[in-house]
Amino acid sequence: MEIVIGVIALVVGVAAGFAVGAGRAKKAVESYQSRAEEDGRARAATLTATAEGAAEKLRAQAEADAAQIRTRAERDAERANAERRAEIEKVDLRLSKREEKLDERASELDHRLAELSKEEKEAQRLSQSIADKQRNVDSRLGELQTRLAEIAGLSRDEARAQIIESVTEQARLDAAKAAREIEESALEEAEKRAKKVLAVTIQRYAGEYVAERTVSVVNLPSDEMKGRIIGREGRNIRALEAATGVDFIVDDTPEAIIVSAFDPVRREIARLSLERLMADGRIHPSRIEEIVAKTTKEVDKICKEAGEQAAFELGITGLHPEIIRFMGRLKYRTSYGQNIWAHSIEVGFLCGLMAGELGLNVKLARRAGFLHDIGKAMDQSDEGGHAIVGANFIKKYGEDELIVNAVGAHHEEIKPASVIAHLVIAADALSGARPGARREVLESYVKRLEDLERISMSFPGVEKSFAVQAGREVRVIVANERVSDEQASMLSRDIARKIEQDLTYPGQIRVTVIRELRATEVAR
Repeated sequence: MEIVIGVIALVVGVAAGFAVGAGRAKKAVESYQSRAEEDGRARAATLTATAEGAAEKLRAQAEADAAQIRTRAERDAERANAERRAEIEKVDLRLSKREEKLDERASELDHRLAELSKEEKEAQRLSQSIADKQRNVDSRLGELQTRLAEIAGLSRDEARAQIIESVTEQARLDAAKAAREIEESALEEAEKRAKKVLAVTIQRYAGEYVAERTVSVVNLPSDEMKGRIIGREGRNIRALEAATGVDFIVDDTPEAIIVSAFDPVRREIARLSLERLMADGRIHPSRIEEIVAKTTKEVDKICKEAGEQAAFELGITGLHPEIIRFMGRLKYRTSYGQNIWAHSIEVGFLCGLMAGELGLNVKLARRAGFLHDIGKAMDQSDEGGHAIVGANFIKKYGEDELIVNAVGAHHEEIKPASVIAHLVIAADALSGARPGARREVLESYVKRLEDLERISMSFPGVEKSFAVQAGREVRVIVANERVSDEQASMLSRDIARKIEQDLTYPGQIRVTVIRELRATEVAR
């Protein structure tokens, strides 16, 4: 029974629990449904808001794109309109300028037409005036002829002959004047071109130049050293002369020995050897031979280096070693006090500069100018002038025929065969005639000035004469009452011809005759 009651109680409890659980479950379901509905409503609201925001963004983006497209279209339209306006303005400007030019041309044509009309009237007036004057001259000439015949007791034909002679003299003066003008015009053009080439050449050449003179006197510390150099019974001085091939003069000058020889290289070897012997103190024949041999090698090396240095300065390549050595020997050679080695370099540069101005081969011109005096490095075994000797020497070592001719012709011993040969002649004269380059230039320069003034003063009517521009022009002042303008023209020609006959000079000499007219009046 208790078991039944327990079961019943269990069943009732289960039922009651089920009922309670069912109620709770229902409430839970209802609560869940309520929350679900709220979540759905919230999510729906969120989605709606999101959709509305996206739609608003799309609408704003679309409006912005539309505004941008509208702005771009407006800007493109404005640019197109601006370009069109600019083109229209350019066309208007061109048309305006063209109209202005047409107006100016029309005004200029009107002005020229007026001037031509005026000139035509003036020409007609002058023509009429000339015709009237010609008639007056003819009438006056007839009267003068008749009167001259009456006064001089001459016939009409004789008077006419005298008048013809006078007119012929006047015509000769006029012809001389015309010839002078034509000649001066041609000479001025040629001289202008030549002066331009020479001026540019001289200005562009800026190399330093020092005239080295060969030292032929060796100073001694004392006369006791002179005795040591002479040696016992003169054996030392004889050994020196035999080894060097020069003469030593020891008696003429106190505390000095003069080295005398035509060969400048031998003279330099002797001078250096003597100085080294005095510095060494051991002076005897064997030591002399040793020092001389050593000095000879050193001088040969110096010559070679000098030749290579000169060729390098001028940019000359391919020279034979013998040519280089002999060009270096010119370092010890002078001409009227001018160092020939430096002179050769200078002539090479001047030839190159002039060739460049004339559009010729610069390297070839430099080579010819550099080698032009190589004959001066030869000794007495080579006969002939140094130009011909030098030409034969470089020809033997394979130099070009054009350069050989330029070297041989630079003193016009043979005929120049090229323009470069003439450039070598001009550059050689230019380098030698440069003030201070040679000792004799000043004396010959002064004498030429004196001769120019003397020749000019020898003509009648000349009051004063002045040689100017380094002897390249002479200015002659004549008495205006004794020399007319036409006679002044003939006088300049006569003086020029006299200078050509009596003087020898480089280049040209201009003769300028000055006739001064003075008008004087006294104010009271």
